[in-house]
Amino acid sequence: MKKILLIVLCLFFPFLAVLIHEGLTRRVLWAILFQLIGHIPGVIYGIYVVTSEPRR
Repeated sequence: MKKILLIVLCLFFPFLAVLIHEGLTRRVLWAILFQLIGHIPGVIYGIYVVTSEPRR
């Protein structure tokens, strides 16, 4: 259920979904960068990160 909510959040704020899923990591900075480049690349990257296992 949590993963589904994060995917929905990715549609609007991908970097926020990555932050909730991963914590404060470089992946959040990448998500922000992709979001600045364009909304669609940010969404794709956000969904990719949220569906993968978190790195620790």
